[in-house]
Amino acid sequence: MSKKSFPLSKVYRLLEPGPVVMVTTASKGRANIMTMSWHTMLEFEPPLVGCVISNRNYSFDILKASKECVINIPTVVLAKKVVGCGNCSGRKVDKFKKFSLTPVTASYVQAPLIDECYANLECKVVDGKMVPKYNLFILEVVKAWIDPAQKHPRTIHHQGRGVFAVDGEIIRLPSKMK
Repeated sequence: MSKKSFPLSKVYRLLEPGPVVMVTTASKGRANIMTMSWHTMLEFEPPLVGCVISNRNYSFDILKASKECVINIPTVVLAKKVVGCGNCSGRKVDKFKKFSLTPVTASYVQAPLIDECYANLECKVVDGKMVPKYNLFILEVVKAWIDPAQKHPRTIHHQGRGVFAVDGEIIRLPSKMK
């Protein structure tokens, strides 16, 4: 066998499931943005998303109290702003101002959409039982928005230590799934 042992602390780099997203929350009239890559689809209808947010993050307490957020899906065009939002705390910084992002009023939650993002998912926490032990929130998407002008959005995917992959070539293969 030509394979070598891989450090367990880096396994997440192999399994990172989806695009890096920007989670917005709101409390007392103040909105925050958190960069996140620890999420996964759990169910299709209704759409359920599981996400892990560290209890050290400013957004953790806001989400735990408000029980709602927006998952905003940026494209590679916003990559530097995405990383910038992830490298500072909303406790001290208004990230919408600092990174020139546009908040848009959501339909069902208090947290704003980020207008510059390709898609926005308004979410409500439907299960918080695993939050105390694992920081795992189960969210139901209650409204989804998408920019129809972006036909093939190129999202970014975290691979660890400041390295990202960018969605690229699209291939089509026969599938019986609809």
